[in-house]
Amino acid sequence: MTVNEVQDAIIDEFSVFDDWMDKYNLLIDMGRELPVIEAKFKIKDYLIEGCQSKVWLYPEFDGERITFTADSDAIITKGIVSLLIRVLSERRPEEIISADLYFIDKIDLRQNLSPTRANGLLAMVKQIKLYAIAYQAKQNM
Repeated sequence: MTVNEVQDAIIDEFSVFDDWMDKYNLLIDMGRELPVIEAKFKIKDYLIEGCQSKVWLYPEFDGERITFTADSDAIITKGIVSLLIRVLSERRPEEIISADLYFIDKIDLRQNLSPTRANGLLAMVKQIKLYAIAYQAKQNM
């Protein structure tokens, strides 16, 4: 599936619910389905700065695609990072860099987060894109 196809699927999943409490429950369930990150990656090097909760994001680059694993100590935040991984993991760096993450606004995610969680969401997106930029630069060397 393309980045946009995955985003459209997420939009469809969230559109089933009108109430944001139900959407939060869906987000929490998505976080529970996030594959467990290895303990050796839950270190300061992979901790995302700017998040109220602790969020660890580990990138693995095979020379072509970046695969992300992540974890958080907060259930909502874990759901948020699971959405980003679902859309952006196992992609080529240029796909990640150029991705327009429109699903965030289409499901009203940012509008329904506290200001600190919304800042954390932006920090997660920024970190994922920075990893992609770094790996793309490495590819072009």
